[in-house]
Amino acid sequence: MDRMQWTTRISGSVYDHCQLKFINFQAHENHISHETQGLSKKHLVVRRGKPFQLTLMFDSRWNPQTESLVLEVCLGSMSQRIPVQLSDEWSAPQSWSAKIYPGNMHHQSVTIHICSPVLSSVALYELLLHIETKQNRRSCTVGTFVLLCNPWLKSDPVYMPHEVQRQEYVKSDYGVVYMGTDLNVSKRPWSFGQYEPGVLEACLKLLHVSPQHLRDKHKDYLRRADPVYLSRVVCAMVNCNDDLGVVEGRWQGNYKGGVSPAEWSGTADILRRWASSNCKPVQYGQCWVFASVLCTVMRVLGIPARVVTVFNAAHDTDATLKIEECYSSTGEKLNWSKDSIWNFHVWVECWMRRPDLGAVFDGWQVVDPTPQEKSAGIFCCGPCPVFAIQQQIFHLPYDTPFLYASVDADIVRLIVRNGQFVGRKVDNESVGQLICTKRINSDEPEDVTQAYKGVWEPEIVRSYARTVGQPAAEVRMFQGEKLPGLEVSLNINGVPSLGVGIRMCVTVTNRSRIARVLMEHVNAQMKEYNRGPQECFWKTHRELHIQSFEVLTLHHTIAPCEYESFLAGDDIVNLAVVIKDMWTEERVLATREFSMSSQQITIEIEGGDTIQMNQEHTAHVSFTSKLTKTLNEAVLTVSGSGLLQGKHQTRLVHLKPGEKIEKKVSIMATSPGTKLLMATISHSNSPSSFAKSFHKVSVKPV
Repeated sequence: MDRMQWTTRISGSVYDHCQLKFINFQAHENHISHETQGLSKKHLVVRRGKPFQLTLMFDSRWNPQTESLVLEVCLGSMSQRIPVQLSDEWSAPQSWSAKIYPGNMHHQSVTIHICSPVLSSVALYELLLHIETKQNRRSCTVGTFVLLCNPWLKSDPVYMPHEVQRQEYVKSDYGVVYMGTDLNVSKRPWSFGQYEPGVLEACLKLLHVSPQHLRDKHKDYLRRADPVYLSRVVCAMVNCNDDLGVVEGRWQGNYKGGVSPAEWSGTADILRRWASSNCKPVQYGQCWVFASVLCTVMRVLGIPARVVTVFNAAHDTDATLKIEECYSSTGEKLNWSKDSIWNFHVWVECWMRRPDLGAVFDGWQVVDPTPQEKSAGIFCCGPCPVFAIQQQIFHLPYDTPFLYASVDADIVRLIVRNGQFVGRKVDNESVGQLICTKRINSDEPEDVTQAYKGVWEPEIVRSYARTVGQPAAEVRMFQGEKLPGLEVSLNINGVPSLGVGIRMCVTVTNRSRIARVLMEHVNAQMKEYNRGPQECFWKTHRELHIQSFEVLTLHHTIAPCEYESFLAGDDIVNLAVVIKDMWTEERVLATREFSMSSQQITIEIEGGDTIQMNQEHTAHVSFTSKLTKTLNEAVLTVSGSGLLQGKHQTRLVHLKPGEKIEKKVSIMATSPGTKLLMATISHSNSPSSFAKSFHKVSVKPV
């Protein structure tokens, strides 16, 4: 709201006697006009800078010649009077306005068009009505309404120019998170759940219990007009590390007392649990959970947002732009470094103008709620312009150096023997090799890597540097590694899937003029996506003979019986090969990390995937094992927020190869939008789900 127009609200200004008989908020019409259908059944929800209307019904005819109508909009201890004007034209207001147009006055009713300034604060407002004559004033409370950002309005800082983008990044309640590895990208559908009951209210509560609001309500309300400020507040509140935040993170150990991050499929359950528990953090989340919750809140507030996955994301704790990885002389990866490469990391891009930085930095901004490093003393990252990351401008707020390292650091791989480094190779290509988000109107990924790692434009950087008086970042140059006499590469054949052998190809090139005797070591380890590997589950070694300038192609296969006791669906494998020259002791390393594709669980809805709200429908869920071993105590679990109450399970003592387990469940949706049915298979030998599948269900309103 306009700061200059605020006055302090006077207590006792609401009187008992009032001629107002009835108020029609025209919620249906306003919600359609403001693109807010379904966000709340409790509140009128409108967007800033666009008129909304309400109709007042009096117990007698209102006479504009003798009585004036004055609305008063209130936010906390602040209020602003809005004289209601008779008008025949509309213009974009610089402050709050209220108008009655010709034809909107009837016998005992008037329709008032109310409009906020475009830079109004996002909040729940109270609205009062004063009926004033020269002798007295009669007042009453009209009600409350929620005001959101307006990406449909060109003058709003979150304006997004194309309708198809607004539908995808603001109104869509369905998304896809990409996980796994860049060699085998897996899809995880997510229900953002803006239209689920209680979600809007939880988002408003999140703002209301933020440290900024608790510390200074007046200042917080005023600053909520700025999407940069809003995104930073919400980012910090999604994790619970500094405040009464929503989600508690856990990356290792068990998830007893909470929910495993892998079991969440939507935001609504998380926000409702948090809001109903007096702001007790929901257990547990990891990066994709934090990002998806943030994306939901931003879309609810009217700020366009999308979930983005960075494959091979660097976590550079010491700000060197280098991540060291150590391997033994037989190819086993060692947990020696504080820095790490996450196979994937998920954050959010929010769309907004950046008047604080200049128009060149408008557009997508990275906001990362996963608590990794502190920013200005709190666990919050961004908003940082994607363009600033691409152009290596490190002096901008917020957190550009850390985010730049995430997508463009170097990996220094070292071979260690008896505490000594006996081999070294710099990889300046793998980090941020693939960055993607959900394509508009599709579940397929859109590659946005070039937005982060495109052509460096020095003139733009120098121009910015002159403007702010800061030096531009230098382009990093790397000295080339000394070319070895041996070269080695490692490739995976096909897409590794459970129940099928893992096939790999090692290529060794001898660039010297002499024949060599070599020792090949190949090592496979299971690993978590964000941590170092566990112990080796498969390895092999053999002696090789290679002639001068010869190229050897070596094939290896890990049979299902050799990995089925260790790996489940979506598990990640670190594969490494070390080639050693037996005479010179020269060692060369090549590595690959990949994820296992899980077997699919079949989910079918009788009558199709579009269902009617408040009507019962039947879902058939089944799984046929393609493994070579029997799964003991197999459990098929079906769940779905907004479709099912609780979890539905069926069990088999032994699930033999080729055998089927199935379940029939009755589903019913109580709200419209996109819902997800999730089915998992677990068994006694695996602490987590062995297989997981999702099914999208579209719910039509009655």
